[in-house]
Amino acid sequence: MKFKAFMTETGVNLLEKRFIPSLEKTAKTCHLYFTKTHTLFLHNLLNGDGIQSIAQFTNQLLFDDFKISSQNDDRIAFLIDLSLLLRALRSSVAVCSDYSAVVPNRLQIKLVKKVNQNCTVAMPFLTFETRGFKSAVIQDIPISKPLSRAQVVELQNALDMAQDIPQTLIQVPDLNQLLNLVDRMKHVGDAVNVSISKYGDLTVQVSTTLISLGAEFRKLLVIGEQANAPAEDQNLSAQTRSSRSILRGDAQSVQVSVKHFAKSLQCHLAKPDCAFYGIAPQGSCLTVIFQFFIPGTRQTDKSISYHCRLPILDPGTG
Repeated sequence: MKFKAFMTETGVNLLEKRFIPSLEKTAKTCHLYFTKTHTLFLHNLLNGDGIQSIAQFTNQLLFDDFKISSQNDDRIAFLIDLSLLLRALRSSVAVCSDYSAVVPNRLQIKLVKKVNQNCTVAMPFLTFETRGFKSAVIQDIPISKPLSRAQVVELQNALDMAQDIPQTLIQVPDLNQLLNLVDRMKHVGDAVNVSISKYGDLTVQVSTTLISLGAEFRKLLVIGEQANAPAEDQNLSAQTRSSRSILRGDAQSVQVSVKHFAKSLQCHLAKPDCAFYGIAPQGSCLTVIFQFFIPGTRQTDKSISYHCRLPILDPGTG
């Protein structure tokens, strides 16, 4: 099992400044999964009891001179602590910037096995090596034992299942506005009702016996299955409109954890150009898809994909 690559400047900047700080808000550890074509950061795909997040990059975007080999069809996956990964990246960037004016340097990343002081058995590490003017800085990040062939297959199957896109997606107008709303919702209750219609309506509401707090966003951009809102519904309350659209089959409503909803919004740290919400068929999960544009254009950057799946609460658990 071998993995070695040099990181591109774009790759370092993307991971250090945007994606790892964002991913760290979901959970402290995740699976780092290398294939011949892509590098993925995967949260909760194998246990399914929390918010799932999937960030995927083409290897050409992150690396130069990428080399990988394993008996699992050249696929390698392991658990890694994101805070340690971020710290190593930032230290490497500091070393690179200190010496970049003196000598060209590159950040190498590779899998190694080493014996440390407290153990006689060789342990796996993800190693960062930065060569400066007179010395090399080496940082070893401890990782889990790489997944077995069966575990890699299980991870890949879970990843394939998590790629389903809801039939109706609506574009969220302003993530910061939603963040502010959810911050207030945390003080009201633990469960939030999210309703999405084919008309482009998004309703977010948390309710208790004493108080109800929410917001409605109307006539948002719809991708996928859409419909025209009936004229007779225009002057009705948001709650009535939502109920009627659900009865017609033109909308779905699910209940998710306020904590999970807030975590999904922390993905704004990755600086997406826009975000879409959708509800999977049979209301199996709430999906948030982030879109990135090629810099200076409105064209989707297909070398990056990032989305979250929020588990649904059973009625009455909120």
